[in-house]
Amino acid sequence: MARVPLIDPATATGAAAEQLAATRHTMGATPNTTRALANSPAALKGFLGLYGALKDGVLPAALRERIALAVSELNGCTYCLSTHVYVCRQFLRLPEEEILAARRGRSADPRADAALRLAVAVTTGRGPVDDAQFVSAREAGLTDEEIVEVIANVAHNVFANYASEALEVDLELPLVPLRSQATA
Repeated sequence: MARVPLIDPATATGAAAEQLAATRHTMGATPNTTRALANSPAALKGFLGLYGALKDGVLPAALRERIALAVSELNGCTYCLSTHVYVCRQFLRLPEEEILAARRGRSADPRADAALRLAVAVTTGRGPVDDAQFVSAREAGLTDEEIVEVIANVAHNVFANYASEALEVDLELPLVPLRSQATA
């Protein structure tokens, strides 16, 4: 059970209702994490603002979702991992081998692989990365705009991971165990 109430969009009022309506408009749904964030309309507004901006950015949805898989796996967030695996399967129709590779921070596509390696480095280093990561990303053809958006996507997913885990948000989709849990 979540540590804060999951605000029901049907009964929400004021700023929470506005942000939950914006969530539905922006994301096409109101996942439980956003319902938990609605306890602070400002936090939800910030979450949605970055989500919407990145959705309109240069990185394609499939790469943004791959980054979400890698970051969620690294951060141990089963809520976000399960959600993003669902999106990859149901909406993007990514092959299972690409979903599994992304969870390891890899891809068969060289540009996606470079972006994922950078995302993993940013996540594991909690910001700092060595020059080799940037050289590798640029050699794979990533532009400065794409590199900055990879970092922004990491930050957005860290926010979602931390909120989901700290608030113990209830998962509304089938559970996808972390790789470490699946082999334990």
